[in-house]
Amino acid sequence: MGQPKFSRPKTQTPAHPWKAERIEEEHALKEQYGLKLIGGMKEIWREKSALRRHRQLAMKLIGRVDTSEGHFKREKEQFLGSMHRKGLISEDANLDDVLQISVENMLDRRLQSQVYYKGFAPSMRAARNMIVHGHIVLGNQRMNVPGYHVLRDEEGEIAYHPTSNFNDPNHAVRLEMDRRRQTVGVDDVAENNEEINVEEAATEETENEDGGEA
Repeated sequence: MGQPKFSRPKTQTPAHPWKAERIEEEHALKEQYGLKLIGGMKEIWREKSALRRHRQLAMKLIGRVDTSEGHFKREKEQFLGSMHRKGLISEDANLDDVLQISVENMLDRRLQSQVYYKGFAPSMRAARNMIVHGHIVLGNQRMNVPGYHVLRDEEGEIAYHPTSNFNDPNHAVRLEMDRRRQTVGVDDVAENNEEINVEEAATEETENEDGGEA
């Protein structure tokens, strides 16, 4: 038995740390979701561990003889309701749908991803910088944790912090994002170059205000 005052780690590391296929997959995810350049793998392992726990509980409930009444029915309804509130399944989903959740679905629920998907940042990397430097709020709470999992009911509460310069609709980054939305699909090469420039502008903005880097 371990020390009661020390909680056990909830993140499981890979069983085969040097498996090339897994490493390549995780590097691609780290690049796609703009995770930490150093330590980004741990963020992926954290999501995989949480996903593993969800699947284990779903399998446990599927293995019950009868989940249509009594305690098992309530446990099943509470579990599905929790997964729906987390934005991982639809309202009419069942336990089999929980087994179809992927690590990408888990990463999509992170605050960093939601800020990018909602159009508050030009890229995943810029979204991380905005959050770390205090430019994003969730309701009335300033958020500085990119890995926070946004609940379904909290999606509409994402906004710029009242004191953030990004509130200005004439801010260079917002003007550039608006221009790009109107010219989507013009030229892939030019678009990629613009994305880099916009991201650099957003990073410079946060560094000038806080004197740091995500």
